[in-house]
Amino acid sequence: MYPFLRMTKEIWTSSRATPLGLTDTHVSHHICWPWDLDLWAELNNGRTLTLFDLGRIPLAVRTGLGRVLRQKRWAITVAGNTVRYRRRVRMFDRVEILSRCIGWDARFIYMEQSMWRKGECTSHMLLRSAVTSPQGIVPPAEVLEALGLEATSPDLPGWVRGWIAADAERPWPPLR
Repeated sequence: MYPFLRMTKEIWTSSRATPLGLTDTHVSHHICWPWDLDLWAELNNGRTLTLFDLGRIPLAVRTGLGRVLRQKRWAITVAGNTVRYRRRVRMFDRVEILSRCIGWDARFIYMEQSMWRKGECTSHMLLRSAVTSPQGIVPPAEVLEALGLEATSPDLPGWVRGWIAADAERPWPPLR
């Protein structure tokens, strides 16, 4: 089940925190509970993505994007991601999640998130998201205008540009 109570707590906490610039880092703290585990008694890979949600949505709140989404009746969706898992997270481990927007292009906003336990990175995610309206994808330039910000993206790192290019080669729909 989706952790609605945990998300409510994160949104409430972030709504009272200092606002962030669009490319600033939001830091959140979490505990790996028994219901987050897989059969091998470690953080389930799907739950890792959910915990990253618990870092990403509050980032939107602190940057003002949450307010704009409500005002415009827009939504935000994940349009792709890649995750690198490197260290196990066990029951009752405390983790810190760092979430930040690293840039955008004509269609998507790119974010980077990492999970840390005792100063060691356990996983790292590159995520592409889209702001949507009933008409489809809202261009990031329009989103930034609604936020009252400059529409020029920071330069995306080479590894992000490489991922974008590689993903564009991937067939859709996949072959059966």
